[in-house]
Amino acid sequence: MVVTGYLRDRILYINLSGEMDECSARDARDKCDKLIEDNLNAKKIVINLSDVAFMDSTGIGFLIGRYKKASKLALPMYIEKPNFAADKILNLSGIYSLIPKA
Repeated sequence: MVVTGYLRDRILYINLSGEMDECSARDARDKCDKLIEDNLNAKKIVINLSDVAFMDSTGIGFLIGRYKKASKLALPMYIEKPNFAADKILNLSGIYSLIPKA
């Protein structure tokens, strides 16, 4: 899992690329948390999933963890461009009630 991010107009964009599973989640979590902590002046977070080739329940846990971190910092968070398979899993999980699509 490759995690990249940038701040534009006080919006923190976090791009995920690769497979989100148990093996990759810890490293992705650490990198994502560092991006959030390094950009506390952001007004919201957008997580782009367009390049995520595979996501299982670990990905849902990953997103909920980042949502909790963002909530503690009073930062709204959004999911952007999930592929069909990821979108299906996210819909079934009900995560969009916490983290809406951008």
